[in-house]
Amino acid sequence: MKTWFKSLVSTCAIIPFAACALTPSPTAMAKEPAGAATAAVTTAKPAIWSVSDADTTIYLFGSVHVLKPGLSWFDGAVKQAFDKSDELILELVLPDDPAETAGVMMPLALDQTGKTIPSRLTPDELKAYQAAMVSVGLPPAQFDAFEPWFAAVTLSVLPLTKLGYDPNSGVEKQLTGFAKTANKPVSGFETLEEQLGFFDALPEAQQVAFLNSTVKELDQLGPMLDKMVVLWGKGDPDALAVTMNESLAATPELAKVLLWDRNARWADKIKERLRQPGTVFVAVGAGHLAGDHSVQEYLKLRGLTARRIAN
Repeated sequence: MKTWFKSLVSTCAIIPFAACALTPSPTAMAKEPAGAATAAVTTAKPAIWSVSDADTTIYLFGSVHVLKPGLSWFDGAVKQAFDKSDELILELVLPDDPAETAGVMMPLALDQTGKTIPSRLTPDELKAYQAAMVSVGLPPAQFDAFEPWFAAVTLSVLPLTKLGYDPNSGVEKQLTGFAKTANKPVSGFETLEEQLGFFDALPEAQQVAFLNSTVKELDQLGPMLDKMVVLWGKGDPDALAVTMNESLAATPELAKVLLWDRNARWADKIKERLRQPGTVFVAVGAGHLAGDHSVQEYLKLRGLTARRIAN
């Protein structure tokens, strides 16, 4: 179950915010020195596509859910497309109040069977898990009553905040602010409950594998995301797909739930939206617009062509 992180960070908008809703905020966490937290690049030219008919244009933009402050990406073709758009559609619209997010998440994150995380792990796995939690400043015992998926999500996000990544600098958060300033309506393909439910519905064995994988790869999460951000900033979805496929090939059951099935549903919604006139800016995780089973491929199966826009 190697490199689950690559799949999750590029496909699920809730990941960084789910962890932050019940744990210390990024500003409360000790961060690396400023030099270490500085983004490798300061400008990015991410890929963007459009699909259109006679009276409707829908832009498709691949997002990164957490970024380092100071990375410039909202310009060129991306800004032009956004400014032309009448509305913004994201994976989901998060509540403004973190307490509301936590209220939705708690019933799903808490294990309703009474089993604890320690009871699901072997002695060696438990020792490694507890050490990993302590290393990011979390008391392992406070997570005993949670399902493994939530511990894994939390553990995968907090090291990134120490490296300077911030959900509030992520694409969705920024676009939402721009949309509100311009009085553009904002909606989501999915609800908060629905996206959290994808994790909650994972079988126990997959949740435990997710947790163990996160523990083993903890030191590599930052470099993994650094690499993905560079590829995203270069506007290279093919290379991004190759990077993601390292994990998807090993976890097809996860890819089907978190990526392929969702892409197919979104393609249906995009086709339906084309029946109404107007201009729409769609921003979803970059992994949804890269490689096999991408949103663009499902659109093609529905007789629609997504064209890359020069940026």
